[in-house]
Amino acid sequence: MNPYLANVICCSALIFGGGSMGGFIVFLISGSFQVVDLRFGEPGILFFDIGLSLFFFIQHSGMMRKSFQEKAKRFIPPVYYQGIYAIASGFTLILMLVFWQPSDVLIYAANDTARWIIRLLFFTVGMGFMWGAGALGGFDPFGVKNIKNHLRGHSLRVSPFVVKGPYRLVRHPLYSCMIAMIWLCTDLTADRLLFNVLWTVWIVIGAFLEERDLADVFGDDYRKYREKVPMLLPVGFWKMR
Repeated sequence: MNPYLANVICCSALIFGGGSMGGFIVFLISGSFQVVDLRFGEPGILFFDIGLSLFFFIQHSGMMRKSFQEKAKRFIPPVYYQGIYAIASGFTLILMLVFWQPSDVLIYAANDTARWIIRLLFFTVGMGFMWGAGALGGFDPFGVKNIKNHLRGHSLRVSPFVVKGPYRLVRHPLYSCMIAMIWLCTDLTADRLLFNVLWTVWIVIGAFLEERDLADVFGDDYRKYREKVPMLLPVGFWKMR
C-alpha cells in the first residue's frame, strides 16, 4: 500500500464524507441553502429536485451493492473501497445540497412553542443516532480505520455479529432515527415534503436490500435475529438471550 495515496484517500473521505454529513444535518434543520437559483417554475423545481435525489440514490445504493463491489475489485483494492465510496457519496450529496431548489409553496409553519418542541425532539433523536452508531463498536463510516489498520499491517476482517444497545429494539436504529429527523422539520414547503417522502421511501427500500447482504454475511445468526426484532419501529421490547 502506498502510504501517500492512503493518506490522501483518508483525508478526502473525512472532508467529503464529514462535510456532506454536516451540511445534510443543517439542511434538515434549516431547509434549502439556495446556493444556486436556476429560476425554475414550481413544477420544474419539484422535477429537478426529484432528479437530484435519484442521482444520489443511484450512486449511494449502487456502490453499496455486493455485485458492484465485486466488479470494482478489479480496479480498486478492497481496503480503499469504503474510503472511495465515502468520497463519491459525499461529493454527490454536496452537489444535491448545493443545487437543491426551494419551493415557495408553504404547507405549514410551526409556531414558536412547536418550533422549540420539534427542535428538542430533533436533537434527542440525533442523540439516539449517535447511540446506535456507538453500539456498532468499530463504526467506520468513511473507511479511515480500515486503511489505517492496513497501514499498520492488520488485515481486513468482518466484525462478529453482536447485538447491543438500540439494536435490541430495532434492526436498523440508524435508519429509524434518520427517518424521524427528516420529518422533524419546523417549516414544511412543497420541496421539503417531496424530499421527506422520497428519502423515507429510499431508506426503507435500502433497509430491505441491506437485510439480504447481512443475511449473506452473518448467516443463520442474522436470520434468527431478524425473526425476533422488528426492522424500523420498536413495536415491542425484546431481551437478547
